Amino acid sequence: MKDLVTALQAYSDRTKEVAEQGVSETALILDTEASSRVKVDTGMTKNSIQSDIGGLEASVSVGAYWAVFLEFGTGIYATGPGGSRAKKIPWTYKGDDGRWYTTYGMVAQPFWYPSIDVARKFFNNYFS
Repeated sequence: MKDLVTALQAYSDRTKEVAEQGVSETALILDTEASSRVKVDTGMTKNSIQSDIGGLEASVSVGAYWAVFLEFGTGIYATGPGGSRAKKIPWTYKGDDGRWYTTYGMVAQPFWYPSIDVARKFFNNYFS
């Protein structure tokens, strides 16, 4: 009986180690994918992607508030959350150079959800 208890404890410990490794690797894949997919202008969005990994829990987040606009577009091109309520007409604004510009918005440049899809596939394959 003692051998069985020892074997079950070893199995339990190994299962936890494998699960923690899978969670950690999935988070790192999501971080890497998102960082490589985001369009880089100044690098601020890329640098705002952060991971917090510990045990059976991990989080990956994008701190740049404008990331949602990159992901889903703006103006007439807006899709996803809020897209149907988005401003669908052109608007005019004054640039830093003092000149006036008219825009219809920006086409989406998705990086987050495609990265989640890659990480999800890895996670599902890892644990299947």
